[in-house]
Amino acid sequence: MSAHFATITESGTESDTEQPVLVLPERGVIPFAALGDDVPATLLEAIRSERTGELADRAATAPDTAFRPVDGVTFTAPYRHPRMIWGIGLNYVDHAADLSESVPEEPASFIKLDHTVIGPGEPIPVPQQSERTTSEAEMGLVIGRHCRNVEPEEALDYVLGAVNVLDQTAEDILARNPRFLTRSKNFPGFFSFGPQIVPLEEVVAHAGSLEDIEVSTVVNDEQTRTNTVSRMRYSPAYLISFHSKVMPLQPGDILSPGTPGAIHVRPGDIAECRIPGLGVLRNPVVAG
Repeated sequence: MSAHFATITESGTESDTEQPVLVLPERGVIPFAALGDDVPATLLEAIRSERTGELADRAATAPDTAFRPVDGVTFTAPYRHPRMIWGIGLNYVDHAADLSESVPEEPASFIKLDHTVIGPGEPIPVPQQSERTTSEAEMGLVIGRHCRNVEPEEALDYVLGAVNVLDQTAEDILARNPRFLTRSKNFPGFFSFGPQIVPLEEVVAHAGSLEDIEVSTVVNDEQTRTNTVSRMRYSPAYLISFHSKVMPLQPGDILSPGTPGAIHVRPGDIAECRIPGLGVLRNPVVAG
């Protein structure tokens, strides 16, 4: 397996300092700081400087004593301040039917800001302005290098990896007027991602093909909405190509290509994004 990228805090310590790490599934977790004195201070810095491959090579030759068990650390958001989060609405055919909407003739995209970012285990606040907030599991794609005017055939070459996402929507606000999309998507805590950024080819190998990757929104282990990438109207490669022709995509930008289904969440619920090969992203829901 290839190296995964993440950010952690250590379980059982008083410090809440976050530190970037690599995860080698067969060996454990190794902090960037164990790989030399010249390492980036954050994972986002490593992605933007395009040094992730170099760090993975260093980790592969590091001694076993530099690694710690995966269950001895707590994963947080891989990074807190992405330059750009592109979300795609109504991209799964079945989800569009849920909302009595037709799939748009072109990708229906929107932008989320970094104040929405949370990580695994952090609370999703239901805003006071909303009586119907939904949580939506997605397979996010992290851009690994400058991407501009690329064609679908080469688009996935610009992806550093895939990551679990829970994208929240104040659905009742959106229902009042589709022009309220930005507001309905941009409350604090409305974009959770993590725990690890995994090479896309590894997730594809686990599923058998990109189209067979299965994404599930789960709430309280009871309500589940599941579908495969094959049911997307616009493929991940097409979406990257399309948006690279709108504006440059930069390392660390995140494309969130749509959900197989949204589930209404209330304070006290536990929302999850489950993707085989990527694991589980889990967040509690609280009153805002």
